[in-house]
Parts: sequence; structure tokens; C-alpha cells
Amino acid sequence: MFSSQQELALLRRVFVVGVGMTKFKKPGAENSRDYPDLAREAGQKALADAQIPYSAVDQACVGYVFGDSTCGQRAIYHSLGMTGIPIINVNNNCSTGSTALFVARQLIQGGVAECVLALGFEKMEKGGLGIKFSDRTSPLDKHLDLLIDKYGLSAHPVAPQMFGLAGKEHIEKYGTKIEHFAKIGWKNHKHSVNNPYSQFQDEYSLDEVMASKKVFDFLTILQCCPTSDGAAAAILASEAFVQKYGLQPKAVEILAQEMMTDLPSSFEEKSMIKMVGFDMSKEAARKCYEKSGLTPSDIDVIELHDCFSANELLTYEALGLCPEGQGGTLVDRGDNTYGGKWVINPSGGLISKGHPLGATVVI
Repeated sequence: MFSSQQELALLRRVFVVGVGMTKFKKPGAENSRDYPDLAREAGQKALADAQIPYSAVDQACVGYVFGDSTCGQRAIYHSLGMTGIPIINVNNNCSTGSTALFVARQLIQGGVAECVLALGFEKMEKGGLGIKFSDRTSPLDKHLDLLIDKYGLSAHPVAPQMFGLAGKEHIEKYGTKIEHFAKIGWKNHKHSVNNPYSQFQDEYSLDEVMASKKVFDFLTILQCCPTSDGAAAAILASEAFVQKYGLQPKAVEILAQEMMTDLPSSFEEKSMIKMVGFDMSKEAARKCYEKSGLTPSDIDVIELHDCFSANELLTYEALGLCPEGQGGTLVDRGDNTYGGKWVINPSGGLISKGHPLGATVVI
């Protein structure tokens, strides 16, 4: 039997050698494009960045949420090529893009492939997310049970209710102020002005963020991610592939990547903070720090899942950037932006960059 350390030693190193993405845009906007066109742009940009032909790709992992089965094949066939390679489609809600990347990395790490394309795209509908299949059990039924038992269910969209109430729980438990959440929205919109791929590139004052249209409780529209159309792609490669194609100057190693699903505490502790994923994030971060040998103080730039401003603040604590309950203090110190300890969501985050589910976490 191998020890865990011996098993890690047998795994191969994995590198990102090329990336590409489209500008994220509002669904249904003028000149909106279909998903094959979005995938083509992102994929071709990634291949050009890596300076390799599509024929060098062994497998592809494609993520999308809204679309018929095998959209991944259609997206690739008529834009990048038909080489007969395996194309694996994944659908994991907001973590769809990172799941495509996770599977692609494992294929190389385990020695199954030398070069894999991780591609994510989404063509969404306007407005909040809704239920598509009302004739079967919802995958969120346990989450909804907890929400209803504790607070009841209002007519507002479900996602902002869940994350807004998680933020409210943080306020009640730790004395966090609604201004702390608003400052996160203000910061992310400010960051987005430097990102040409961002859906929104407008800067707002803190007062404007707080006075914008209310979505649920303290969450205003400028603290919530929009629905978006867009695509992103990354080319992953083994060390041998990097050497073969002379990609050492551009290769960026993935030192650690973890994926978690719900733990018993997500529901048993009757906590909205836990229900929206705090313990999953905390454990995934712990494993990444352990495998990489790094700590939060070794990190300079962080992109995290800010579907709502409340989740960004909760994730500061889950990542160990500050003790639990001290996310608001971190915000007040300015440790989440330029000049502070970390630059968090320099892209503008989901709040401003946009959130085409299959694409957002690929790059």
C-alpha cells in the first residue's frame, strides 16, 4: 500500500500553457452570439496563446449548465476541429468551469493525457435563475428545507435569499455592518474598469451601491452578479508536453486544486452560512494550503466566488485570510484591494465581470 505522500509523488505536474476568453455580455443584448461562436473565440485564443494546434490536444473537458446534451461536442466540432478525441461534458452549477478544469488536470496528473483543453461557455436567459424541471426532485431541496424552516420563503429569487440570509446571520452573530457588504460591491465595480472583458466597467460611489435597486434585504443590485453570455478556455499540459513544445517560458504550474461537496455540517447545524458552502470552502482551502506548502500570507492575488457580496466576505474567512467573524474588519482595513494585503477579484469579480456559469471559473 502507498502512503498519501507516496501517492502524491507519483502524480505528474500539470501546467497551464494557454488561456483565452470572450467579453462577457448581457443575455439577449444586440449582436448576442450563440454558444458555438463564443466557444470558438475562447478556444482559438487559448490555442494561439499556447502556440499549439488543436491536433495536439488529447482530450477536452467542456462545462455548461444551460443547454442540451452534447453541446460541448457541437461547440468544438465546427470551430476547432473534428479529431475524434474524447469530449467530456460537465454540469456543476456555479462550479461548472472549475469542474472542467479539475477533470482536465486529473487526466494529465494521472498520466492519461499529455494535453487537455478545458472549455466553459454559457448562453443564458435574462433575469434570475429559475427551475427548469418542475416534475422531479430539485437538487436544492435540502437547502430549501433549511431556508423555509428557518426563515420561510419569500417571492424573491431563491439565490439572493440564501446568500442574503447568510450575510444577515453574519451580521447577527458577529456585528458585521451592511456597509461592509456594500464596500465589497463598490470595490469590485472599481476593479472592473481595468478589465476590457468585464460585462460592466462602471465605477460607483459607496452611496450609489447602497442606494441601488434592492434585490433582497440589504443586497442591492450592485452587490449581485448578473446573468451573462460568454466563454473561457485553458490549455493544460504535462511537463513532457511543455518541454516538447518549448513552452517553459509561459507554463504556469497548478500547485494545488481541490474540489469539495457538501459536508454534514452544511445542513445539520441549521446555519445559512454553512448551507451556502462555508465549510466546503474552508476544507478545500486547507487541503490546497497543505498540498502546496503555502499559507494565505504567501498569496498576493485572489479571484473568488462573489456571486453576492455576502459570499465574498464569507469566503475571506473560509480561506483563512482573517479569523471567523472578522471579514468586516478586513474590508475596513482595505486588505482586499490595491495597497492592502491582497488584491481580491481584480477582474471585477462576478458582480461586475459577469457570471456565465460554465465559463466564469475556467480563468
